[in-house]
Amino acid sequence: MRPPRCLVIAAEVPAWTAVARAPHSSFITRSTNRRWMSSPTAFQATRMVATAPLKGSVFFLSNRIFERSNCLDFLISRRANSGISSTAAPTSASEIANPAVSSSSEPTQSDSSLAPHRRRQAQRREKAAAEAAVNGEKPLPPDASSVLTTQAAAQPSNSFRRTFTTFLSLSKPRLTVLVVLTAMASYAIYPVPELLAPSTTETPSLSPLTLLFLTTGTALCSASANALNMLYEPATDAKMSRTRNRPLVRRLISTRSAAAFAILAGATGVGALFFGVNPTVSFLGLSNIVLYAGVYTPLKAVTVFNTWIGAVVGGIPPLMGWAAAAGETATRDGSWRELLFASDGSSIGGWVMAGLLFAWQFPHFMALSWPIREEYKAAGLRMLCWTNPARNARVALRYSLVFIPLCLGLCASGVTEWSFAVTSLPINAWLLREAVRFWRFEGHKGSARGLFWASVWHLPGVMILAVLHKKGMWSRAWRSIFGEEEGEWEEEELDEMVIMAADHSGDQLQDTKPQR
Repeated sequence: MRPPRCLVIAAEVPAWTAVARAPHSSFITRSTNRRWMSSPTAFQATRMVATAPLKGSVFFLSNRIFERSNCLDFLISRRANSGISSTAAPTSASEIANPAVSSSSEPTQSDSSLAPHRRRQAQRREKAAAEAAVNGEKPLPPDASSVLTTQAAAQPSNSFRRTFTTFLSLSKPRLTVLVVLTAMASYAIYPVPELLAPSTTETPSLSPLTLLFLTTGTALCSASANALNMLYEPATDAKMSRTRNRPLVRRLISTRSAAAFAILAGATGVGALFFGVNPTVSFLGLSNIVLYAGVYTPLKAVTVFNTWIGAVVGGIPPLMGWAAAAGETATRDGSWRELLFASDGSSIGGWVMAGLLFAWQFPHFMALSWPIREEYKAAGLRMLCWTNPARNARVALRYSLVFIPLCLGLCASGVTEWSFAVTSLPINAWLLREAVRFWRFEGHKGSARGLFWASVWHLPGVMILAVLHKKGMWSRAWRSIFGEEEGEWEEEELDEMVIMAADHSGDQLQDTKPQR
């Protein structure tokens, strides 16, 4: 294959003039050298007799020996070095004034040591950051897995802390904690029948041991699903700034070890839910793993409908908590029909909680994905934030409108007091206001960041308010503290018991009466 021609100014390689056989004028020498260096024969390694290890000779030798042309790199580095030298004084002044800027501009100043595609990527990131700063957008907080990976990489090799932190990073701890809290909240607000209330039975109405198995099993199922998600897409994680620092991307853990962790966590979590809670909750935990790792993750590269599948996954943990509490008070066979589709309508509250988590996924994720929409596009993940930005904003607004009706549904189904509809109104209005801004500006002017933080605080706020306004909780607490008279249902029950006891004693007297 004919090697590429590369013209280099003769003044930069004066040693090449020493190989001329006869003395010539300076003009003839320069023109001769220029023609000789541009010919294919000049690239033969045996003809290079430079007396000093000059920059040009090293360049031509490496170009021929490794069968690779670095002509463009050489020219680009010359131009970049000249540009940097011309602007060195202003840059140093800005670095003194703002150290943060100097650290961020370090890759730009060392362009000559970077590959061309790395330089282009750095330029695109700097351009996107500049545009975001102009539009009032700020970067979102780093992913918890990325933070933990950085901490793990700083630990000694084969240390327990490094291994533990790496496995914790695989589980996506923030997301796992959120999943567990939604299951616990649903378990806590389940309306226990008054016959089984602690004030009546003098024992806890819901077992703490069941709650322990529920939280542990749910956390392990979530960790398994998240680890499988990372196993499936390390290539796309490496292309995004928010995920490129994850453990599998940085090779802090082998694929085999990560797969073993995911399988072990999933099997242990499903088993804990089966033996410690009930089979219905165990099936829901297994479904969560399958939907997240087996359906949602592959669909991210196929269709934007993946977001709706992910929302279904988010709505399953509240159903798990509800089914766990319902199993504690089940009066029949405790099957999935009784726990999730009770004939008396007592399971409506669980589905309302699941709907609340399903709807919350959309304003949260639409705002989260907007600042990194170009990275999603470059990674080949189909998200509404870049395929249809207008629809992305409409979907976030549409699902933000349903929180007020859902909170009213919790009150109407007897799960919470009606005061919950009033106290939850301000936080629902705040989320709706930010969703309207996000829709109006389509993510620009800081509206995406505003909606993201509103969604982050909205969910725990609504959950805490729902627990505080649980139906009959404060009245039972009042009776247990101040010892008020017992309820009407207890008086009626006592009357019936007295009548039954009197009838029973009368029957016994008749049976024992001596016969004549």
